[in-house]
Amino acid sequence: MQQAEDFREESRALAAVLEQLAEADFDLPTLFKGWTIDDVLGHLHMFNVGAEETLIGGDRFDSFFAPILSEMAKGRTMLQAQYPWLNGLSGRALFEAWREKAEKVADLYANSDPKARVKWAGPEMSALSSITARQMETWAHGQEVFDALGVERDEQDRIRNIAHLGVSTFGWTFINRKLTVPVVAPHVRLVAPSGAIWEWNTPSAENVIEGQAVEFARVVTQVRNVADTALVIKGEAAHTWMTFAQCFAGPPVDPPAKGVRHRAKQ
Repeated sequence: MQQAEDFREESRALAAVLEQLAEADFDLPTLFKGWTIDDVLGHLHMFNVGAEETLIGGDRFDSFFAPILSEMAKGRTMLQAQYPWLNGLSGRALFEAWREKAEKVADLYANSDPKARVKWAGPEMSALSSITARQMETWAHGQEVFDALGVERDEQDRIRNIAHLGVSTFGWTFINRKLTVPVVAPHVRLVAPSGAIWEWNTPSAENVIEGQAVEFARVVTQVRNVADTALVIKGEAAHTWMTFAQCFAGPPVDPPAKGVRHRAKQ
């Protein structure tokens, strides 16, 4: 699957900026709920392991996820639940473990059946959706790291997978909040990092979102408030969607307030 290679490249892009960090730098806090860079890596590593286990066998995913569920049943957050799972793994050792596992997961999914069904924390999904979600999460949480380090990421057209995921979860975003799904999904017209034009849904001049694909991806992954972008949005459905767009699984999560997430000055 090409998406497996896209996940690999996304992981390598993040690894390139992390590779130069000193041990103490992994404790640098990000603007995402105060998570440190180490916390971000721990989260990505834990669920990369989950992605590996579920593709090998659903019972293995159940065994992987059971202790995490147990911690959360005690009232712990997802972040707090990952600490016992990591068992002290941190800093450069965690970085190396995450990087090695990301490559292994990419290899595994590259040679798998895209339509194979795999278990996950929520509903089961296809292997294709699973590895696309890994790319999305690596890119989104990676943004926190790039922001904290004051580095601008060199975006590539593989971000199309994330934009497509954002468009595909239009209806689910409303359903997840127990809201009526607008009858007509907005036309989405985005400019790729390469300059190519990507479009989804029926063309419309009154119900449309236009702009840079990177900014659209930032909004649907909630790493930026839509007010911090230059996206052009027309129509009630489009405006409403962009105020709480959410392309990732789980209960409804509100996006960050305007101006809260940004790249640090070097």
